[in-house]
Amino acid sequence: MTVSFVIPAHDEAATIERVIACVQAAGEHVGRPYEVVVVDDSSSDGTGELAAAAGARVVRVEHRQIAATRNSGARAVNAECETIVFVDADTFVDGPLVAAALERIARGAVAGGALMRFDEAPWYGHFVMWFISRGLRLARMCGGCFLFVRRDAFEAVGGFDEDRYVSEELVLARKLKRIGRFEVMARPRVVTSGRKLRDMTPGQLGAQLWRIARGGRRALESREGLEVWYGKR
Repeated sequence: MTVSFVIPAHDEAATIERVIACVQAAGEHVGRPYEVVVVDDSSSDGTGELAAAAGARVVRVEHRQIAATRNSGARAVNAECETIVFVDADTFVDGPLVAAALERIARGAVAGGALMRFDEAPWYGHFVMWFISRGLRLARMCGGCFLFVRRDAFEAVGGFDEDRYVSEELVLARKLKRIGRFEVMARPRVVTSGRKLRDMTPGQLGAQLWRIARGGRRALESREGLEVWYGKR
């Protein structure tokens, strides 16, 4: 089973080298052929150069939209790729996590993910993550920071919905569930950065979430009002 790790990145110089090192260690741990593809989306801080120096193959795009960036990475994987593992550029995987994901694929799942935990976050951030994780587990969904999928299944459903600037991973999961089993692992959890919560007050975060709730789907189809995801690092 050849594995392609796809890492979308915009101005991620602070973390990209560590993320790639974690992915490479995980690839060596599972003992299968793998590649690391970093999709450098409009970075101006040297993210692409750092990624290339760390051993990744870098694809440069100008989307500023996470769904389109992930899709570009999926199109760039090598011809032998059977499984794509999407890892965000502020998310840190390890060998047991990736091995567990590939085991799910080997046992018949078409795709899946893992529940998340923050590396560092204010107290309310851990409460928010607990609430989100509980909801995702009940819905059999996962966050987009770590998502594994059989390549043929990904292509069969048309990849990520590029009309969405956020929640594209939830739309993808719904489509994948129509053609096969989508598994969400409660253990091990994936570690992702709590920097967005460290950089925002509870009031700012609440205001963003309220705008999304009030705007419905239309609020997810533009970068405007989505500074949690598209604001400056």
